[in-house]
Amino acid sequence: MLMGSERMEMRKRQMSVQQETASGTQAPHSAGNRGSNACCFCWCCCCSCSCLTVRNDEGAESARRTSCDVKIEGTTNCEESLKPTVEEVRSWGQSFDKLMNSPAGRNAFREFLRTEFSEENMLFWLACEDLKKETSKNVVEEKVRLIYEDYVSILSPKEVSLDSRVREVINRNMLEPTSHTFDDAQLQIYTLMQRDSYPRYMNSSAYTSLLQHLSEQSAES
Repeated sequence: MLMGSERMEMRKRQMSVQQETASGTQAPHSAGNRGSNACCFCWCCCCSCSCLTVRNDEGAESARRTSCDVKIEGTTNCEESLKPTVEEVRSWGQSFDKLMNSPAGRNAFREFLRTEFSEENMLFWLACEDLKKETSKNVVEEKVRLIYEDYVSILSPKEVSLDSRVREVINRNMLEPTSHTFDDAQLQIYTLMQRDSYPRYMNSSAYTSLLQHLSEQSAES
């Protein structure tokens, strides 16, 4: 599992390559269409696998993906509008759970993860939380497929770091998708953020500056 500076360097190189490709030409779009020839669900990328029978045309898939992205981003924008109190920000330093239970805390931590090129960890965790709230079988299957393509597939630029055991569990769960298909993976990513990124955030200028700014505002009022 890649962690710390090694993962950051890999993400930097990956983003550099993507930017160079985008500036040179916009034609090679086929690399991003992971559902065309390769199986959407098998992380081994076998072309002949048929884990699920749901197979839609490219236009419909694009529309659904846009809808899903809008919903996730809408939630994020709502969190961005929340202004934490100085007491709330101080509580983030007490435990990772308190940080993640705070909408403003999740947003601030996500901004920090973006600077470390590991924002996909938070995005995956949020997508799994959103999936757990879904009750419609058809919508669950669709969201499971999109989450797999975006964060589990080895073809995705936003692939999260999961070990082989968890990937095997996911592949078994994909045979009958439920709102808890990614529970093991979500826990592993949560633990990764807690052990790896959270301590660095607590010692970062982003956190200390926010705490100082709110403390000064509180003293003035």
